[in-house]
Amino acid sequence: MMGNNTATTPVVLTESGTDPFATLQEVVTALEANPGTNWEKVNIEALRLHLVEMQDMTINVDVKHQYIDNGFQAVVTPTTNRAVKSLTRVLSGHPAQMKAETGWDMQVQNNNGVFTLTVTTDNVKDVAKIRGLGYIGVMAYGNHHQPHHWAIASGDNPHAGHNMKH
Repeated sequence: MMGNNTATTPVVLTESGTDPFATLQEVVTALEANPGTNWEKVNIEALRLHLVEMQDMTINVDVKHQYIDNGFQAVVTPTTNRAVKSLTRVLSGHPAQMKAETGWDMQVQNNNGVFTLTVTTDNVKDVAKIRGLGYIGVMAYGNHHQPHHWAIASGDNPHAGHNMKH
């Protein structure tokens, strides 16, 4: 697990972030139960802000998909000013995470707050999966969200080098 606060007991979160309050409650409960928690490093507000970003990129967008060779392209148009900022931050680090976790390529272009995502793979067996997942599916794909949330809440900076601010 990520984080310096997990030295005595590994923490496995179950909430993925779709319900911010439930995610925050689960993290607070896990921090309280962990005798190794360094409360001076804990930053629940940083996690709350990240969960707001996740909600924005899920709910406050219009998405149009089209299939391309080896994947899909999605035009993601934020419907609020906050969603523009959220997508800018979230999409700055997600392509590298996706590449590391799946081998898939994600390119992101920001054209005045309208984002074009191109997701492709060289693995022919994964093309249908990528297309079926689409924009929100590839954003939700994988098991990195819970460890990422734990790292944010427990005071680590998993966004270092991604030009993200929390």
